[in-house]
Amino acid sequence: MKKIYLILPILAGIMFGSSGIFVRTLTQNGIDSTTLLFLRFSIAIIPILIAILLTDKSLIKIDLKNIPLFLVCAICIVGLNLCYNTSMNSVSLSLAAVLLSLAPIYVLVFAYILFGEKITSQKIICMILAIFGCILMTGILEDGLSHAPLFGILSGIGAGLFWAVYLMASKKSIENENHTYTILFYSIIFISIALIPFTNFNQITDFVSINPTLTIIFLILHSTFSFALPYILSTLSLNYMDSGVSSIFLSGAEPFAALIFGFLIYFEIPTILMFFGFILSMIAMMMLSKKGNVNT
Repeated sequence: MKKIYLILPILAGIMFGSSGIFVRTLTQNGIDSTTLLFLRFSIAIIPILIAILLTDKSLIKIDLKNIPLFLVCAICIVGLNLCYNTSMNSVSLSLAAVLLSLAPIYVLVFAYILFGEKITSQKIICMILAIFGCILMTGILEDGLSHAPLFGILSGIGAGLFWAVYLMASKKSIENENHTYTILFYSIIFISIALIPFTNFNQITDFVSINPTLTIIFLILHSTFSFALPYILSTLSLNYMDSGVSSIFLSGAEPFAALIFGFLIYFEIPTILMFFGFILSMIAMMMLSKKGNVNT
């Protein structure tokens, strides 16, 4: 494996970590949660389609029996994004990202309950460390529950749960010989169609009218950098490294990027305990993401 390819999952993680900037900006300009999701997914159809056409045109073809799994993936993507957007608007960007990155823990639990997969002592230690790290990041030990809104924390946990279910559903779909791009492409088409009745197009018109050129560019960047391109880069990275290595770099880069963006743009300065919790959680999640520890 050439080291240059390690940049792919790192870039994907940084792009995922930047989503808070777009979400907060759109929310502050009057875009509600469902309209925001419609913008993100409907625009993302184009770059995902381009990726398919450049990779293999046959990926557009699907077997109708796989549609139920695509629908499950679509529901999970919607739930993940709704919860994650809410979390980013309620707590610090770094905490929201760490709560989302707890997904491997839920995968372990679901795999144990549903498939009887063994949970080793090493996995249990990693889970305890990750959870303790998140507790430190909330600031509860220093300022009490008022520092981090409970709803924001629960939303972050919900995002991780939806992400875990998506991982398991997409894995099953891949086992049915569906490519990641195919799963993603049809999932966001289903989502975009389903969101049309709940989308406030007047909000979109009002936002674009502020400065048509800049706002349209912003919307394209939002959809491309916080959703489409990270998925494309993380998928491409699997051609040059195993999924465990890729997930290690992605899971480490995303919360770190969110921490940096939160500090530079929103002046979210973590305390020493919060920063220690961040490092602790990342170490635990990287250990869990090693090949053979998490089957995703």
